[in-house]
Amino acid sequence: MTFYFTGVRSFPKLWKSNPYLGLGQGHSYVSLFLKDYDGIRNQQKWFSLKTMSPQNTKGMNLLIAKVGYVRKGNEGNNKQVSSESPHMFAAGAAKKRSQMNPSSKGHDLRPVGNIIQLPTKPLTSEEWDKLKEDFKEKANFENWIISQMVKCHSSVDVAKSVLAWVAAKNSGIVGYDLLVKYLSLCVFHKQTSEIIDVYEIMKTRYKRLEPAGSTLLIRGLSHTDRWREALLLLEDIRKVITPSKRNYNDCIQGALFHQDVNVAWNLYQELLGHDIVPMLETLKAFFDFGKDIKDVQYSNKLQDILLYLRNNQLYPGESFAHSIKTWFESVPGEQWKGQFTTIQQSGQCLGCGRTLESIHLSSEEYEFLKGKIMKDVIDGGDQYKKTTPQELRRFQNFVKCCPPFDIVIDGLNVAKMFPKARESQVLLDVVSQLAKRNLHVLVLGRKHMLTQNSRWRKDDMEKVQKHASCFFADNISEDDPYLLYATLHSGNHCKFITNDLMRDHKACLPDARTQHLFFKWQQAHQLAITSRHPGSKIIFQHILNYDTVVQTTGDSWHIPYDEELVERYSYEVPTRWLCLHRKT
Repeated sequence: MTFYFTGVRSFPKLWKSNPYLGLGQGHSYVSLFLKDYDGIRNQQKWFSLKTMSPQNTKGMNLLIAKVGYVRKGNEGNNKQVSSESPHMFAAGAAKKRSQMNPSSKGHDLRPVGNIIQLPTKPLTSEEWDKLKEDFKEKANFENWIISQMVKCHSSVDVAKSVLAWVAAKNSGIVGYDLLVKYLSLCVFHKQTSEIIDVYEIMKTRYKRLEPAGSTLLIRGLSHTDRWREALLLLEDIRKVITPSKRNYNDCIQGALFHQDVNVAWNLYQELLGHDIVPMLETLKAFFDFGKDIKDVQYSNKLQDILLYLRNNQLYPGESFAHSIKTWFESVPGEQWKGQFTTIQQSGQCLGCGRTLESIHLSSEEYEFLKGKIMKDVIDGGDQYKKTTPQELRRFQNFVKCCPPFDIVIDGLNVAKMFPKARESQVLLDVVSQLAKRNLHVLVLGRKHMLTQNSRWRKDDMEKVQKHASCFFADNISEDDPYLLYATLHSGNHCKFITNDLMRDHKACLPDARTQHLFFKWQQAHQLAITSRHPGSKIIFQHILNYDTVVQTTGDSWHIPYDEELVERYSYEVPTRWLCLHRKT
């Protein structure tokens, strides 16, 4: 698609008084790189059963409570060492693990292609010609150079000189893509007059714009006096596709900026009606606007936003948390007081002393989740790609013949946690420690683990089978469905040990509620090993006792939020909280 400048009324206005076409030498530059059970004792034993006493709840509780270990030394000098490591799902924990156990060193990447200098001041047509001559892919130069300017947020005047150069040598014709990229730069720099000029040109030439152009114009116009025209562009997008969360955000922000609260709330409800998760900055804008406003209806809507965060396991950023705190404290006559704090392992807030909601599922929630996982992950998942129906049935029969387990271990995953140690020895150390607490342990493994080699010693594995029940699947089988089945079949007390975060299985679940229950169950049941030292006990990370979601008692709110400088992965939860309570 091309754009003809000739005969367009607003062309002179867009390019008026361009003093840069006659610039001489001496411009400054920025350097850029161009780079375009069927086992019988006298046969190979694929599973083994260990006779156990009834379920040992006390032993389990002691295990979970112990997050330290005793170093062996001279008598009288045994010292309890506290584990300061965060729980497995704490924000930033994955980042720290990756830094402690780097998989590989980074490689230097050399630039590919030519080196070209990106001007920081407008150039003349002759200078643009010369720069193009030094560019290998000459046919793509104009698009490349303007794209680089957008990436580097170059001056609008420099980009304008590119378009003027292109127009001069093409009889006033400038490609649509170049114009949209120029618009992108204008929007970034909030050059309102330039945005409006480009808008006028596009309105004159095109009856309807494609979504990318409309999105830029919506963003550019939303904070100008012509913000209602952004709503017309939003309507044009609706005729083709569902507008994006960014489209709605810009229009809502524009409406609030111009004090039209009804339009903003209507757009917000429309966005939710499309099952679109709003941008957090959209929600923040409503709190910022509501400061010092005494309006019960508006306050109820803001509290509905907080409940939306809870129901969707969304966490505000630090700036958003400050906006929430400011709004609560600003509401006349309400006497709210906020503070930023942390939560103790017991679930007690260090700010107000209240105990947060338990992480443990109710019996109704547990049975609901168990049914969903059995249906959607065990029976309806893709596990048959890596196992067979016959083997899965063999395992299910095996589990049904056993008393409930206290701990289910992903044997191969645990064995590989400490690469420098012999794998069979690591697994034996873990199983032995659990067996000392008289816990009924199931080890899930692969058949190759029973073959003698440098990493897997036969005598180690024989000891493992004495201390725990074991099931060894085919070498190509997937472990996770077996682990989930055995853990859930054993009951709500059963814990499991693996470093696998099971994101794929969570994704198999049909809706947000089930996924939330799965993650909540996972946090309360997944044990992680933090360290193993010769002559000392295995150290397990503590399990959360409280749920990390927005929660309220009516006269208090507790809101987990993301710290600005902490990198949190999607399967992690924040460790910082905003505590709000009414003064009495």
